[in-house]
Amino acid sequence: MVQDKNVKAVIDKLAHRAKIGLEKYGVDTNRNDLTDIEWVTHAQEEAMDLAIYLERIKQNMLRKMDDWK
Repeated sequence: MVQDKNVKAVIDKLAHRAKIGLEKYGVDTNRNDLTDIEWVTHAQEEAMDLAIYLERIKQNMLRKMDDWK
């Protein structure tokens, strides 16, 4: 049993994401039709998206900080 509410929230989100992915694509990460290179490419694309999302949030936060001055 997980005590940390933040860890529990992440576990719940992962389970939900896995369900949605299976419904959308009909496969899960146990699939064998991708090469290791393809898996790495998918991971890189997700990491690049994350960097973009973080930059957008950071810029919003910086604009808000400037507005408070």
